[in-house]
Amino acid sequence: MKENKKTYWKGLEQLSNDPEFVKHADREFPELPTTLSEEGNASRRDFLKVMGFSLAAASLAACEAPVRKAIPYVNKPVDINPSIPNYYASTFASGGDYAAVVVKTREGRPIKIDGNELSPINKGKVNAIVEASVLSLYDKQRVAGPMIGGAAADWKAVDEQVKSKLASAGSVKIVANTILSPSTEKAIQEFGNAFGGAEVIMYDPISNYGIAKAAETFYGQFVVPSYHFDKAKTIVSFGADFLGTWISPIEFAGAYAKTRKVSKEKPEMSRHYQIESNLSLTGANADYRMPIKASQSGLAVLALYNAIAAKAGVASVSAPKVEIAHLDKAANDLWASRGASLVVSGSNDPNVQIVINAINEMLGNNGATV
Repeated sequence: MKENKKTYWKGLEQLSNDPEFVKHADREFPELPTTLSEEGNASRRDFLKVMGFSLAAASLAACEAPVRKAIPYVNKPVDINPSIPNYYASTFASGGDYAAVVVKTREGRPIKIDGNELSPINKGKVNAIVEASVLSLYDKQRVAGPMIGGAAADWKAVDEQVKSKLASAGSVKIVANTILSPSTEKAIQEFGNAFGGAEVIMYDPISNYGIAKAAETFYGQFVVPSYHFDKAKTIVSFGADFLGTWISPIEFAGAYAKTRKVSKEKPEMSRHYQIESNLSLTGANADYRMPIKASQSGLAVLALYNAIAAKAGVASVSAPKVEIAHLDKAANDLWASRGASLVVSGSNDPNVQIVINAINEMLGNNGATV
């Protein structure tokens, strides 16, 4: 049998032989005592001694609560009172997702994030991603300050090194994720102008470039369209997890919920079809979830296009047939709710998004739900 000579690393720390990693490399649980494991020839009596001492220590520790002293401020800030929380209005932005939030703090430490009810976008609502973002502030392995080559440094040294590199560079390029803040855009522009003009390259691990490029081809504008789920009676989604991660899930979840509540004034709720390869939060809430292979996602969009084109009297496109349950039913519901339906896709392929735009155009959704 051919010997496998490939080398694998648990992470960048092992690859670079980080001293902290090497120290704990052979210990799965660094916090546990190592007396027995280091001796190697520990006897049964030694083991019982250690276990007996551990039980005794635990029993003694449980008898009395530790004394903790509260040390007051020497010079107390005017706006901080111990045990009384302070609330600050802020914003959360990650990629294209945005939420206006209110941050609860105690003695300067953020402990809870809630939605800002004055916001017309998220209207006081946030999702799990926003609430969990506060945990990153308490990560013990978080980088506490500037670093050069993996070693701790001060800001003065970092500034001097960056300035010297920028001064000697022929051109400057700035790589950033999607920027929504005008203030941040202005700061980057002023920074670039100080070095003869810098090119800003925006990159997102999960991008909506395909949607914007398709909009430029179809509508003439390089933008991500606004989707109004609250106005849609029939929704068909091809892998777009608009309740969990797609574009602006907080805004979409609130709009979607309005169409799912039945009342005397609104006795009918929307009908939702989800066609996807992996189970998502949106798929779990759909009326009809149709699982498909990831390789069939493009063919599924073309199949729906041909089904709608046949009803609209538009020429169909040539594509291999793919069997998808309830696809004809979805096409019938979409056609019955023309002008009040919505078709979306989570694909980043501009060609797929162009077909999605064409479907919404045939259904009369442009200007209504899109």
